[in-house]
Amino acid sequence: MGKETINVAIDGPSGAGKSTMARLLAQQLQFVYVDTGAMYRAIGLFAQRAGLKEENIHRLEGMLCGISIDIRYEGGFQQIFLNGENVSERIRTEEISRYASLVSALPPVRQFLLGLQRRLAEENDVVMDGRDIGTVILPQAQVKIFLTATAEERARRRHRELLEKGEQISYEQVYQDLLRRDEKDTTRAAAPLRPAEDAVLFNSTEYNLEETLCELKKIIREKTGHAV
Repeated sequence: MGKETINVAIDGPSGAGKSTMARLLAQQLQFVYVDTGAMYRAIGLFAQRAGLKEENIHRLEGMLCGISIDIRYEGGFQQIFLNGENVSERIRTEEISRYASLVSALPPVRQFLLGLQRRLAEENDVVMDGRDIGTVILPQAQVKIFLTATAEERARRRHRELLEKGEQISYEQVYQDLLRRDEKDTTRAAAPLRPAEDAVLFNSTEYNLEETLCELKKIIREKTGHAV
């Protein structure tokens, strides 16, 4: 048998900085970074292109057989392919973020991606972020972190990020979208957002990026003994 892989699971609400932290930690640990949110965004893009809306999003279940999600690592970065097309940039809009929230509430979609996510963790040392990594996807992970911040701070960060990308959107719209997503994520029937019982909770509201990264590295070091 091969050596046991090390899995770091980072969960938390939208805009908490999970993806940024997970990517930086994976680089410094020399682990594989798995952005599960990008997988849901890719399926959200498929749903949007199929003309589905919130009222008929359930029809996506019958379309899953026509979806192929492929993850490749190029230059150390994860690239997401939807039916052979690299959609890594196309899935980063606020509209697709809303679609990702809709499709992630569907149990068949979550089951569709479960095998791929677990296989990556079984074959590699990974840092994986999402909404249910420590509770559902990788309950055996050696390190479970629940990363959060106030809704106002998360909205500020997300608004700044979207403006830097050239999207014209108001802070209030971002804030209201975030509140709606929080509501959906915490109340959905399929794997609602909540900390794992053995997760370390970290509130980053009063911390900048470098300080948050430093604190999370301490948690990983204490849990695994892995130098980082």
